[in-house]
Amino acid sequence: MNMMTRFLTGAATVLALSLPAHAAEYRIAVGDGAGGTQEALGKAFVAALEEKSGGNMTGKLFLNGQLGDEQDTVTAAATGTLDFSILAINNITPFSPSVGTMTLPYVILSLEDAEKLTQGDIGQQMIDQTIEDAGVRIIGWAYSGFRVLTNSKKPVSTVADLKDLVVRVPKNEIMIETYKSWGINPTPMAWGETFAALQQKVVDGQDNPYMTIYAMKFDEVQKHITNLRYIFSIEPLIVSESLFQSLSPEEQQQVLDAGKEATAFSAEFLRGEEAKIRDELVARGMDITEPAEGEKEFIELATNAVWPKFYDQIGGKDVLNNVLTSLGRDPVQ
Repeated sequence: MNMMTRFLTGAATVLALSLPAHAAEYRIAVGDGAGGTQEALGKAFVAALEEKSGGNMTGKLFLNGQLGDEQDTVTAAATGTLDFSILAINNITPFSPSVGTMTLPYVILSLEDAEKLTQGDIGQQMIDQTIEDAGVRIIGWAYSGFRVLTNSKKPVSTVADLKDLVVRVPKNEIMIETYKSWGINPTPMAWGETFAALQQKVVDGQDNPYMTIYAMKFDEVQKHITNLRYIFSIEPLIVSESLFQSLSPEEQQQVLDAGKEATAFSAEFLRGEEAKIRDELVARGMDITEPAEGEKEFIELATNAVWPKFYDQIGGKDVLNNVLTSLGRDPVQ
């Protein structure tokens, strides 16, 4: 058990012993299994919420999609039948398209980029837009790393190597179009169906961060990893806006502060754990291939073909340029 895990376990145990009998216990849906960044964010949030509310509010994590597929939990939170959910950002995009700016291929190029966007003015704009569009409020962010490609058939280092692979993607237009720009038609599939589809060879591969591959035990059904960096996986913690508005101003601030603290923890968790997880996956028999020529062909095809298709959907080219310039990069012309 590492230091961060001991801290969270100890804090949760001490606080749980002191919780008043009338403490509000909220249900928190978590798409991934144990050991990943979603669970780490959730545990940090619960510990912080208990501490900041003096034990008056707490939460219970339901891992592995027990409370529904990730997109379904957005609807449930919006209608007030679910309290909180931690999910991949691409599963909010269908409800709040402007958030899709963060899922365009090769926009976010590092953890530092992700932190700057989510915790700055652009992140706040997207939070406000998501409340309006989807009826849920983003209060925290899990940083899970780049979505790397895995498959059970062969090493992949070039776009040509993708030929004949059947790759699962979320039901997300940007990700679907990215794979199409690389010459294949991916298979959109709900997250809860993915492990079985890989196991039964319905699909050959999928992409997700190292942390998720480990948490979901994909090493049991996948052999090859391609170290792509096309999307940095950001996984928001959302709260039902109707629940949030039912809280007192003091309680609202406690929820927001707990989300902020959990966000900071998530960044440090990724920095401390990702390399260890990658090494563990290799020890379990997976191999890692680097894309040829520094991913140049993947980058050129995806940015040239995909970005223009989604300007209107994300709110215009200016929205993307605002993100790029905030990261110190050249705007698109």
